[in-house]
Amino acid sequence: MLVKDVMNDHPLVIGPEASVLDAKEIMKKNKETKLAVVDKNGVLVGLLTNADLIKVSPSNATTLDMYELGYLLSKMSVEKAMVKNVKTTNVEQTVEEAARLMKDYGITCLPVVDGDILIGMITQTDLFECFIEMFSTKNPGIRAVVIVDEKPGILAKIAEAVAAKNGNIVSLVTSDVPDEKRRKITIKISGITETETKNLLVDCGCQMEDVRSV
Repeated sequence: MLVKDVMNDHPLVIGPEASVLDAKEIMKKNKETKLAVVDKNGVLVGLLTNADLIKVSPSNATTLDMYELGYLLSKMSVEKAMVKNVKTTNVEQTVEEAARLMKDYGITCLPVVDGDILIGMITQTDLFECFIEMFSTKNPGIRAVVIVDEKPGILAKIAEAVAAKNGNIVSLVTSDVPDEKRRKITIKISGITETETKNLLVDCGCQMEDVRSV
C-alpha cells in the first residue's frame, strides 16, 4: 500500500501571511490540529500545529484581557509560528516507510509533495486505518499467531492446508523475532473453526502463540 492510496488529497491549508488568530479559527471550525502552509503558487513553505499555536500564545499568567490577546494574535503571522523545516513524503512512498519517518522524527503527519507543491497529507490516523485494513479487523474469522522456521515454502504450505479445509485467508502479516532463523506470522482465516485452524497450523510445523475467534 502506498501513500497515494491513503492520503488526504484535499488537506487544509493557510498562507504564511495569514494571522495566527485566523489559523486558530480554521482549526477550530474544521476540528483539525494542523494546517499546511503554502504560498500563492501552492508551494509548501511550512506546517502549523496546535502545539505551535500554544508556543506563541501568551501564558495563562498574563495580565492581558481577552481583547488584548485577540489583538496580539491577529497581528502575529502564521510565518512566525510555523515549522519551516518540514519532513515530507511523496505519493509513491510506502505507508510503512511513512510510518517509520513519523516514528523516527516524533511527528504525527507528513505533507505529501510533488516537487515543492503540496498535493496531500498523510497522518497517524491514516496509518491506523491501514493497520485496521491489513489485519482485516472488520471481518470475522479465526486469528492465529504462530512462529515458523524462516525457510521457503512455509507460507505456501499453510495456504494449501487452509484451502484443503475450504478455508480462506483474509489477512496475513509477518514480523521479525529475536531468532533470525524464525519468523512470526499473524494470520486470519475464515470458513473454518478455531480447532481446525489450530490443528492445521500445528500440522504445518507452526509453533502456536495464540489463536482466537474475532
